[in-house]
Amino acid sequence: MTTPSHALPDHVHLQAAGVSLLLDCAEGHLPRVLHWGHSLGAITEHDIEHLRLAARPPAGAAQVDAAVHLSVLAEQSAGWPGTPGLTGHREGADFSTAFRVTAIEHAAGDGFSMAERAVITATDAPSGLDLTLEIELSSSGLARMRAAVTNREDRAFSLHSLDLNLPVPTEAQEILDFTGRWARERSPQRHAFTLGTHLRENRRARALDVSSLMAAGPTGFGWRSGEIRALHVGWSGNTRLYAERHHHAVALLAGGELLHAGEVQLGRDETYTGPWLYFSHGDGLDEMAGRFHQYLRQRPEHPTSPRPVQINVWEAVYFDHDLEKLKQLADVAASLGVERYVLDDGWFGSRRDDSSGLGDWVVSPEVWPHGLWPLVDHVRGLGMEFGLWFEPEMVNPDSELARAHPEWILAARPERWPLEARQQQVLDLTIPEAYAHVRDQMLAIVEEYPISYIKWDYNRDLTEPGNQASGRAVVHEQTRAVYHLMDELLAAKPGLEIESCSSGGGRIDLGVMERCVRVWASDCIDPLERQQIEAGTSLLLPPELVGSHVASTVNHTTGRHHSIDFRASTAFFSHMGIEWDLTSATEEELSRLGDWIALYRQNRELLHSGSVVHADHPDESLTLQGVVGADQERALYALTALRTSPFTTPGMVRLPGLDPERRYRVRPLLPGGADAAPTEARTAWWLEGTTLPGRVLATTGIQLPQLNPEQRLLLEVRTEE
Repeated sequence: MTTPSHALPDHVHLQAAGVSLLLDCAEGHLPRVLHWGHSLGAITEHDIEHLRLAARPPAGAAQVDAAVHLSVLAEQSAGWPGTPGLTGHREGADFSTAFRVTAIEHAAGDGFSMAERAVITATDAPSGLDLTLEIELSSSGLARMRAAVTNREDRAFSLHSLDLNLPVPTEAQEILDFTGRWARERSPQRHAFTLGTHLRENRRARALDVSSLMAAGPTGFGWRSGEIRALHVGWSGNTRLYAERHHHAVALLAGGELLHAGEVQLGRDETYTGPWLYFSHGDGLDEMAGRFHQYLRQRPEHPTSPRPVQINVWEAVYFDHDLEKLKQLADVAASLGVERYVLDDGWFGSRRDDSSGLGDWVVSPEVWPHGLWPLVDHVRGLGMEFGLWFEPEMVNPDSELARAHPEWILAARPERWPLEARQQQVLDLTIPEAYAHVRDQMLAIVEEYPISYIKWDYNRDLTEPGNQASGRAVVHEQTRAVYHLMDELLAAKPGLEIESCSSGGGRIDLGVMERCVRVWASDCIDPLERQQIEAGTSLLLPPELVGSHVASTVNHTTGRHHSIDFRASTAFFSHMGIEWDLTSATEEELSRLGDWIALYRQNRELLHSGSVVHADHPDESLTLQGVVGADQERALYALTALRTSPFTTPGMVRLPGLDPERRYRVRPLLPGGADAAPTEARTAWWLEGTTLPGRVLATTGIQLPQLNPEQRLLLEVRTEE
């Protein structure tokens, strides 16, 4: 129920899962955050009033003669000296807003992932702008916000940015964000949270080198320690994230969509709605990430069926689509327990290499004279699902589509196309005819063949992303068109699943995850590199949404040689797959791989529903990760040696996340049993296992065998019978 403007509440308190978000809405100003963090419980009106007074900043020297307040949308009119939340103008005027709240609605959530929500509407009559703020708290304690601005005047309003923020406390003295490149995505970087603005921008509509989230906490915070607050922008186009601290001791995390100059021009009564911003709080990175995981798992679109073991044939055959070889691959895969078979790039048009054919989504009669049916029938006859690769947003200049419609290519000017990347350009899906071309060709394929899975790739940046006819940048509209295309395909083909690939981990945001049930975390499946890539990815996504494949013996991207146990045990903790020419594997390798696949299938229910945990082990050459069941009756852990250690043994290793009051039996878990331990150095308890209380395992730990570099040890922990 909407509250009349003459009787607006002076605060809104959202609470769930041990988190409180307390908003001060007094005096008609935009909401200001009195508290975001651990739950305040049943705080009284009296307490809120006194907290409001106690949190009121004094007027500072050499600044405006009033207290400077920060609202969730920062305004210059309130004296805010930092980055404004809304920037834009109307022919040079109306560049600064002073919104006044007109209505506040505080209600229950959606019955799925959202526990509580508030909708706050405001207006700035002199500027001719209306504002709507949606602020929600999920049942996992994850906060999310988005804003919409509407122009109420005849003159157009040119919107430059619409950013929202939540403040962080003085104790937040360190920032963690991520950088990277192709095949080395989500590399962590830490630095002091100093005065000024730390800004991370994505101007390429992909995130290979852009931070998937930004976290702030006390210096040295870790997986299990430090009160942390983090922000993620749930959008697949251009984005900005920033951490800002000012001399009057106010600090914040903020972000929104990054808009090109002139990209959003609002005519009368037109509205721009920004992306959802997700804010997570927790004691340690594990709890912070766990709120994202729980939120994603509670959505109705989250996959509920077991995540099938799949083989993707790219690194097995590349563009060489020989039917007999592909059938032979299917035979071997099925014999090992693989459940889904994905045909990658090269099945359509003139696509014999990466120089031509993109945009012509018609099965190549040259390579497939009888269509895909001979392979599809063979794969399905073996009991496996069939999946297919597409790159719907892209076009090769050497294609029937580009020759027929050069005006359908994203470009700032018709006479100057962007520099090519991977010998391709981007199709302008904001053009209705271009959109219909791709949609209809894709629908024809998924309706003709029993395709249950699409690997949706996206292999180049959006540079000079303009509509040729208007000359305006259209990244926002292009992103909306991509979402709509996915939505149409999913509606037309119930049960269809989409993987977000994008050269590996270029598009893993929560906007695309409203449509996709899997991301390809990286094109690099070297298991050593994957330790860091998947650790960074796990801060946002739970393991069942992250594809991780068993690579060939000699890795495609790094040239390293790894054991089958190291490769398979790395893929084991995510959505397991294979990227390997199995027809070239030895019988011993295939037997071992089959054991790992069986182990994954036995344990995926736990792996894909439990809480992801890590230990802050002091030896940086070792990492420990695990998954603890929701009922805390069972857990799986993996200790990994990244390189040689200065110590002869790992020392006492702690196993976090267990019920401190229960007793647990710990034993090694590897195909082949305890005799398959990675070294001959066994601890006293090794062969028989050991039983200890959860509090002892979490605070004292156990001695584990010495590991050589690039070895991995799995442990199973069960409550004692």
